[in-house]
Amino acid sequence: MKIALLYDFDKTLSYKDMQEYGFFDDLKIADANSFWGHVKAKAEKEEMDHILTYLHEMIVQTQSRGIKLSKEMLGKYGSQIEFYPGVIDWFKHINEVAKSLDIELEHYIISSGLKEIIENTSIASYFKKIYACEYLYDEHGQAIWPKLSVNYTIKTQFLYRINKGILDISNDSDLNRYQKEEERPIPFSHMIYIGDGFTDVPSMKLVKMNGGHAIAVVPFGKKSTHESDALFEDKRVDFVAEADYRKGEEIDNIIQAIFKALLARKELDGLKP
Repeated sequence: MKIALLYDFDKTLSYKDMQEYGFFDDLKIADANSFWGHVKAKAEKEEMDHILTYLHEMIVQTQSRGIKLSKEMLGKYGSQIEFYPGVIDWFKHINEVAKSLDIELEHYIISSGLKEIIENTSIASYFKKIYACEYLYDEHGQAIWPKLSVNYTIKTQFLYRINKGILDISNDSDLNRYQKEEERPIPFSHMIYIGDGFTDVPSMKLVKMNGGHAIAVVPFGKKSTHESDALFEDKRVDFVAEADYRKGEEIDNIIQAIFKALLARKELDGLKP
């Protein structure tokens, strides 16, 4: 049995937005809220997509300070990311659990953050694919254009790619070609989506309505938030759990229980005439 664990990144695996781990410091931006507030106002004024707005604003802000926004610059922030408890050891642990149950487990990131930062974190090697925003660079290594923008609804595209095994984002023809459900490598029912809030709702809903599971995480030290309560009450998620990935904690227990439920369902299906 093949199962996919799908993760948002900012505030799902890490405490804060990734730009707060060095980028704002390098630009002498003391208040992260001022940057995001400016992005919000600009998006509303220009009727822009919020994700494209922040990607553009990062270019504008660096250029205005004479700073080269390069892949190397972004990459250095990966080592500065501060993860929730247990994240560093989580992947090795849950992979061992899956192996003991004869489950082939795959991990994916689907994030509106920056791939250049995520792929330079200490956990990057555990992911089969990292889907996140990414820049196109000119011959001097300067970011000039968003090569990929991942907003809240575009995230669902990658669920279909994982479902059908068409992981190359430039391959649209195979993605849109009809494929029998039984031939798809990872059914939606074998997906577990982990996110932190309303921005993950389209993905959570798609997974859940097709028989998979969705987990809303809340900041470490809290048991729930107004947002997580609303997600659960509106049946957008199956579970709400504290962002604690240590062995024996709630997220670990929930996912292991889902593994066992999927295996039990498979066994029952095998008994049908």
